[in-house]
Amino acid sequence: MARHIELERKYDAGADVALPDLRQVAGCAGVGPPKTHTLRASYYDTEDLRLASRGITLRRREGGGDEGWHLKLPMAAHTRQEIRAPLDAGAPDVPADLAALVAAHVRGRVLVRVAELETHRVERELLAEDGRVLAELADDTVSARRLSRDGHEVGLMRWREIEVEAVEASGELLESIGGHLRESGARESEVASKLQRALDDDLVLVQRHTATRTAGEVLVTYLGEQIEQLLAYDPLVRLADEDDDSVHKMRVAVRRTRSILRTHRCLVDQARIRTLDAELKWLADSLGEVRDLEVQGARFQRRLADLPGAHRSPGWLLAMAAEEHRARDRVRETLLTQRYYDLLDALDALLAAPPLNARAGRKATKETPDLVARAWRKMLRRYDRAVRLPSGQDRDVAMHGTRKSAKRARYTAEAASAALGSPAAELARRAERLQDILGAHHDSVVAIQRLAGSVEHPDSPAADTFVAGRLAEVERREGERVLERLPAAGKKAARRKPLRALRKK
Repeated sequence: MARHIELERKYDAGADVALPDLRQVAGCAGVGPPKTHTLRASYYDTEDLRLASRGITLRRREGGGDEGWHLKLPMAAHTRQEIRAPLDAGAPDVPADLAALVAAHVRGRVLVRVAELETHRVERELLAEDGRVLAELADDTVSARRLSRDGHEVGLMRWREIEVEAVEASGELLESIGGHLRESGARESEVASKLQRALDDDLVLVQRHTATRTAGEVLVTYLGEQIEQLLAYDPLVRLADEDDDSVHKMRVAVRRTRSILRTHRCLVDQARIRTLDAELKWLADSLGEVRDLEVQGARFQRRLADLPGAHRSPGWLLAMAAEEHRARDRVRETLLTQRYYDLLDALDALLAAPPLNARAGRKATKETPDLVARAWRKMLRRYDRAVRLPSGQDRDVAMHGTRKSAKRARYTAEAASAALGSPAAELARRAERLQDILGAHHDSVVAIQRLAGSVEHPDSPAADTFVAGRLAEVERREGERVLERLPAAGKKAARRKPLRALRKK
């Protein structure tokens, strides 16, 4: 499957709107000759439009230079990731590889045709002085048919729109082109895709939680953000064969969700979320297996590159790489299980009907500072105990526990920042600093343990054992060096001024 990032702008235009002379756009030296295409596309979704409601489009298109199956995943405003498969892949059904990428939304439901579009396209290339293609402008006349559940036409729409898609152009250049189009009478489109326009009143877009007036609203808004992140990184985890940060980001979203439910437990009916907590831990652990191997493998590769005369591919490192690939396969299998779909359904239900109690209805400016302060005090207590211990396993365990508390304090402050502003954001940064230092120390501890275990087999080559020993010594020194930065971060975290500032909001 081919992948690329699509950056484009869309404009509505009446039949009387004439295209401006785009050579007047700064940086655009020429316009290529028009190329005409007829594009026929079938769009697929569940009957209740679960993909389109989140701005996702899945289509099979014939005609043009990029005919085939296209899956478009929203990334940011005007930006989508497009994943393509050949026209005959999976025919007549949706290709299995593409269907897997939307499984977190579909959750076992059947994908059916929901719309048919025919587009008469006149395409022009916008060129730089050296002939490079900066962008492609498509002047489209669209006929769209909304289909019923049995595949029959239930509506017909026609419209004209103009798309400008970047090839080598920046967002600024696209905006400049858009300015000329608007001056000619075009209007920036209010819908993100042709499919959204074709579905019209049948489509209800997912609404994001944004309220932060009460403590409960702060919690629900933060939960909504993390669940959106989980769903956004799900397809990227399925696609990844190596570290692209997707596993890490998805795991962090899961951990944040679990952590914020714990630090806000006094606002929530615990009977409703007890099972949810266990399932979130299950998912985080599944992702953690891959993430730990990613981190350690990359760490050892960097260490070996800096170690003069070291063998760059010891057997134990190759074995770790193979185990990481197997772990990725296991994660992909996990993300196709009913247990995972049930967890996603439970998260949807949590947002739709949050199990909040009366305390959650208190003003965020009154209640949320207490939640931040409680998490902060717990972090400082663990920190004080840990730094008093002598070097050794007990201190390492205590440091790791402090790191977990720092994460919870950070996430609680992050959530609070939506209502309490910069004082909460400053606390989140201080907790993050403490977390990063303790995380770097923990990575050294885990690395030493893994190196010791990697050469326990009696048949391990002497050269591999020697390299592992040298790396273990590097890790021991690095772990102690990292802790030299800890007192300053701990002292800053202990300052009371940011906590007092929360009360002044």
